[in-house]
Amino acid sequence: MVVAALRGALGFLSRLPVGHDQGAWDAFRRTAAAFPLAGYVIGALLAIPLVLPFPASVDAALFLVTVYGVTGINHIDGLADLGDAAVVHDPENRRAVMKDTEVGVGALLAVTLVIAGLGLAAVGLVTLPLETVIAIVVGAEVSAKLGMAGLAAFGTAAHEGLGSQLVDQTRRGFAVAVVVSIPAAALSWPVPVGIGTMGAGLLTTAIVGWWARSWLGGISGDVFGAANELSRVVALHVGVVVWTLF
Repeated sequence: MVVAALRGALGFLSRLPVGHDQGAWDAFRRTAAAFPLAGYVIGALLAIPLVLPFPASVDAALFLVTVYGVTGINHIDGLADLGDAAVVHDPENRRAVMKDTEVGVGALLAVTLVIAGLGLAAVGLVTLPLETVIAIVVGAEVSAKLGMAGLAAFGTAAHEGLGSQLVDQTRRGFAVAVVVSIPAAALSWPVPVGIGTMGAGLLTTAIVGWWARSWLGGISGDVFGAANELSRVVALHVGVVVWTLF
């Protein structure tokens, strides 16, 4: 069951050629711990370009390519939709804007800020020790995925769709997901880089979830994607800051 759930999580959260069958998807939906487990795998892959012996600018560019080469653009597409919704003042039109195929100013701004943030975070990361880089990147990815599990466990679906298929995880399942994520928080101990990274990612997801409930009426597939992208970039920067402070 766990292996099938992990395959399903990787199929949903990445472009890896696994977990695209119905059995893996169903196992993933029933296993909240599969979210952070997938985060470990994805985080390890994303850390690879940052430990290569190239100039910082090259490593940063390779990091951006790797992020979206491994994870795809579905999640950042959700961020773009939420960016457009955020600039709409009329509550009745926000959901309609999210379904609009045209890209607005809000979407462009949100995507630009996240991509620029990832690139700048990568420039900072390549100056850190190898084990710290791995701790921050893996911790950021695990926290993003644990946050998604939290949205699934405690959120309310805004409407029928992909998001509603995930928003039925039990709170007991989320507790298991938290336990699975603890090793990521302990990475690089005694320097609390892992704790800072994980905490920042989870707080970001909580804010996105609160905003979605207040402005959009609940959680959707776009909210999952936006939370993933925003929590990753915030967690990476906080991880670098924590390292410099300690």
